[in-house]
Amino acid sequence: MLIWFLPRRTSGESPPARLLLPGGSRDAWVDLELGGKKRKVQTASAVLCYSRMLFFQCYPNFRRFDCKVFLTEALRFMGGATTRVMIDNTHVVVLRGSGRDMVPVPEMAAFGERFGFQFVAHAIGNANRSGRVERPFHFIENNFLAGRTFSSWEDLNLRAREWCDKVNSTYKKHIRAIPRELFAVERLHLKPLPAWIPEVYRLQQRLVDIEGYVALNSNRYSVPVDWIGRRVEVRETRDKIEIQLDARRLVTHRRIAEAEHQRVMLAEHRPPRGQRDARPDPHPEEKAIIAAAPELADYVAGLKQRSRKVVTLALRQLLRLVREYPREPLLGAVRDAGRYGLYDLDRLERMILRRVTREYFLLEGESGDD
Repeated sequence: MLIWFLPRRTSGESPPARLLLPGGSRDAWVDLELGGKKRKVQTASAVLCYSRMLFFQCYPNFRRFDCKVFLTEALRFMGGATTRVMIDNTHVVVLRGSGRDMVPVPEMAAFGERFGFQFVAHAIGNANRSGRVERPFHFIENNFLAGRTFSSWEDLNLRAREWCDKVNSTYKKHIRAIPRELFAVERLHLKPLPAWIPEVYRLQQRLVDIEGYVALNSNRYSVPVDWIGRRVEVRETRDKIEIQLDARRLVTHRRIAEAEHQRVMLAEHRPPRGQRDARPDPHPEEKAIIAAAPELADYVAGLKQRSRKVVTLALRQLLRLVREYPREPLLGAVRDAGRYGLYDLDRLERMILRRVTREYFLLEGESGDD
């Protein structure tokens, strides 16, 4: 993906600043050793075209969330934004159209408004524009990434930032200048950043599984055991995962950048050895069942002890039966099931249906008595 930031230019001013942000193109994928393993990573680079100030980071994927995270970091590194942002028609930003007819995704357009810039696309096949993209990639891959190994994503991106500081202070033959010195003039034409920049995040809803974990991007993050079966709100940022049950209960984890099928458990979420996980308060489904039909209290207690299904799923199924079927056939079937110790809810539903058929769908000349 390519983005150029273009401030307005007036007579007598320095050439316009452009910020290139490639990150979604096939050329941006590179192989390197990360954490002792060979991995494919995607490089997103930002370059101010007048001063050639360079900034780049690496990501396991490059979606809209990653694009907004990188744009925020790039703008902070440059110390300002421009009025227009030129892109290479990437799907990360483009909703429809291309070139001058490009319409950005509302999510990305709103993000640009936060910093006071607009997305603009160059014409497809514009060689003059695309040529400016390949040079930074070639330089990064053959100078920084070549021959280096990294312990983690944090280590990779921290060293990338340090390398950018070094490169930006080095004389460049093709521009016959040092980028830092040219940037001193170019920075005057950048728009100042907002006094407060909100953290980029992704908000999702999840259900806590029976082992007390919340799944996100194939990784699983622990929560207190009394949250099992509850619906939680997951807030994913660049560095952390925040899992919130309500206004007072919040769990924070360090974010795993890529899908590694890991389990992340905090020490306080691990129950003492030999102690059975206890749920101090009843399930929400249990409360709803007892409120709708208090006569089912004994059957619910037996169901929690003897059901072969996960307790949450069994209670959820029983709650559906309570809400969907007439009260008398339901209570009669539950009485019979409880008498014989039957806690198979599929069979219980068939018993309810037989009663409903006998009591509500009699044909002419038939009697409800057996």
